[in-house]
Amino acid sequence: MENDLVPPGLTYLADNILTRQNILGITKEQGARWALKLGLPARADTVFFAGCGYQYSAQLEVLMTMAKAADKSVIGSELPMRFARFQKKLGLNLPGIYSNVLARGGDVEVKPLEATVKVLRKIGLQPGYLAENEPCCGAPLNHAGFQDKFAANARQAYGQLKAGGVKQLVGIVPYCTHALKKLFPLYVDGYDIEVRHFIEVVAAKISLFKLKYPDKVRVTYHDPCQLVRYLSLIEEPRRILKTIENVELVETAWTRGEFSTCCGGGGGFETVFPELSEVLAVNRVTELMETKPDIIVTHCPGCIMQLKEGLKQLKVEGVQVLDLAEVVAAAIE
Repeated sequence: MENDLVPPGLTYLADNILTRQNILGITKEQGARWALKLGLPARADTVFFAGCGYQYSAQLEVLMTMAKAADKSVIGSELPMRFARFQKKLGLNLPGIYSNVLARGGDVEVKPLEATVKVLRKIGLQPGYLAENEPCCGAPLNHAGFQDKFAANARQAYGQLKAGGVKQLVGIVPYCTHALKKLFPLYVDGYDIEVRHFIEVVAAKISLFKLKYPDKVRVTYHDPCQLVRYLSLIEEPRRILKTIENVELVETAWTRGEFSTCCGGGGGFETVFPELSEVLAVNRVTELMETKPDIIVTHCPGCIMQLKEGLKQLKVEGVQVLDLAEVVAAAIE
């Protein structure tokens, strides 16, 4: 019954989380490669929670490219998602295979993660990183309606974090941070891990540092839905950007903050409605381009993927999409 009622895209993500502890079912070692040369301790009181979004962004982009192409064709988007589940049962992982081929010619998108670690160290934190032992927060399970499975995953993840000696978590992915901070306490008795988002940590100490971006740039900011509506982090990223010399913050007239327009990503929406997700991305980028920015800054891997797609569809050149951590890392030198 569940398989008949739940869209294949959501079932695919759920299966991967429950069986492989990440949204794409790829090996945890592959996701943790970005940190191999950073010397992050595997055990620490304060741990950086990297999440699935950035660690598997290259593979996710490949899968979504396949789904969007199919959605525009006669076969529709459900077939590739059903096929993805089928090949997973056979022990294959086409998104992983394709992304490995594509990655041979360039770097995997891990710059936001490296930038985050760099900034945290600059402001005095020495975070640990659980690497392949980092559990999946399971947020897509909750948003897809699998509350019982999410609750079980939350309890398992909490046990894994406590076994690793974790007392505080610093997250960068809004989805993960919201789940760990707001949702886990609802399902885990005695939940006692302090959870902060990267923005909260940086905003508290940013006044102690002189920040200067390498070039003079016009920057517009896109509010990720989870960050603004569930974590209520609205003014903090703007305050950070305003403290950076050479950065001019320019914003849309009213589609910002709690009234910010969704980019079309998140909650598995892009796996169920790939083409509509693309339309929303184009609409949002059209709004943001009214500010004539050099850089669109946001703070969510899903938003970054969507905004880049919007720029591509509008054939906009010369405009970057960066995570706020990348901007701060470049300015804190």
